[in-house]
Amino acid sequence: MANRGRATFAKRQKEIARQERAREKAAKRVERETTKPKIDREAVDVDPDIAGIVPGPQPLPYDLPDEVLPPEPETEAEADEK
Repeated sequence: MANRGRATFAKRQKEIARQERAREKAAKRVERETTKPKIDREAVDVDPDIAGIVPGPQPLPYDLPDEVLPPEPETEAEADEK
């Protein structure tokens, strides 16, 4: 029965440490929000996240040997000739 006091004390210390960590996280969250740069998306014509992106197939970032390249698709004119 002597361990009851010690277990309760340790539990209380863990709870205090948990609350302190939660307070620190909340303070960091508020600080991050106040120091975060504000971007006015209404004033910008082009969304900076997608600026310069071209739709369609993208070029390969490196050169592949000819035997590894996929065959080029045939056009309708080439298909009619066959």
